[in-house]
Amino acid sequence: MKVTLIRPNIGRREHSLYVDEGRMEPLMLGILAGLTPPDIEVVMHDDRMEIIPYDDPTDLVAITVETYTARRSYEISREYRKRGVPVILGGMHPTLLPDEASLNADAIMISDAEMCWSEVLDDARQGRLKSVYRSHPACPPQFNRLPDRTIYNGKRYLPLTLIQFGRGCTFGCSYCAVSAYFEQTHWSRPVREVVREIEAQDRKLLFFVDDNLIADIPRAKELFRELIPLGIRWVSQASLDMTTDRELLDLMVKSGCLGHVIGFESLNTQNLIEVNKSPNMAWANDSYKEQIGILRDRGLQTWAAFTLGYDHDTVESIEATTEFAIANKFCFAAFNILMPYPHTRFYAELARQNRLLYDGRWWLHPEYRLNYAAFQPALLTPDELTEACFRARSRFNSIPSLVSRALDFKTNMRNLLRFGIYMTYTPLFRKETFKKQGMRFGYR
Repeated sequence: MKVTLIRPNIGRREHSLYVDEGRMEPLMLGILAGLTPPDIEVVMHDDRMEIIPYDDPTDLVAITVETYTARRSYEISREYRKRGVPVILGGMHPTLLPDEASLNADAIMISDAEMCWSEVLDDARQGRLKSVYRSHPACPPQFNRLPDRTIYNGKRYLPLTLIQFGRGCTFGCSYCAVSAYFEQTHWSRPVREVVREIEAQDRKLLFFVDDNLIADIPRAKELFRELIPLGIRWVSQASLDMTTDRELLDLMVKSGCLGHVIGFESLNTQNLIEVNKSPNMAWANDSYKEQIGILRDRGLQTWAAFTLGYDHDTVESIEATTEFAIANKFCFAAFNILMPYPHTRFYAELARQNRLLYDGRWWLHPEYRLNYAAFQPALLTPDELTEACFRARSRFNSIPSLVSRALDFKTNMRNLLRFGIYMTYTPLFRKETFKKQGMRFGYR
């Protein structure tokens, strides 16, 4: 038996296919490969950088689907099904919208695959694939199995290893698809299992892909203590409340942490209250000054994430957010338009107010473009929000901004390693920012 795993692309640029030069290993597919018995052949195709060979013989195709890749995923599924190959769709989007996904596949996986993948394979062997497989949104990740990273060979991913300690987030931000998917729960792996996985791979630079690495602070401290002897360097995603625990930060630095992706989201406390962004509410009015200082004093680089388009946002407030990001010399910053993800409270509220655009299903609409507003903001037009966010990205990624942010001796120029990371990845992310703007979803 042969199983084909697919990582879909977002779509295409106006006159050409999009190749993601900043692509990272699709960890979720490595985990599926690691869960697959050795008598089953596994191949993986990454639509972000290669042509999918639809006519190669295979017995089952499994596609991991995000909301941004849903349209393209359904196109890929149709091509295989036309050839008589059964397709199963999994990932966050089919869990949030199972009825939609079911129309575009022979089977769907609801929630994480660990509890059901062996059943899927057994059913596929016997030609009796069920239409729906249901797992639990917070099952322990990976079931003590290591990812099969051989499926990444020859794909030329960025030279850092993706790994996970835990999944999910206990916060209840109304716009967050992660909270909806995991139902505000969090599970983490045994620390020794994570250490075993790190020791089983060759790289010293790692990215923990957890939605919030410090969701369980005592377990996070346990992890950091075990990482100290390994001599690795790592980055992750973490909430800003880590700055309230000195021991946590000290262990983090000693274990090799270089920095984090941090969701600042907004500088306006009222915005944060209305979307229930609880970790940040106490600090926004002071522009997070103390928290940023704590991180900088420890040399931690910050990849700041902002969402723009809240009900109190204006063109001027978006410009102020850009100024804030440049002044604080963040290693990188994302200025994301607030998106109404399906099955979130934010989506439901906009639907109730009749403020959704693109018939409410922007991820499938042929006229929607990446980084465009998908709802009617309160104080801006959709076009004004789209243009203001693109100006923020353009200004933050301008050459003067890149140079001024590099000249921070506490973070980006603290040592050769940190400066090398800044000079390697910041220009790459800058290039990708402009390449992706206005992309179509899907290839057709």
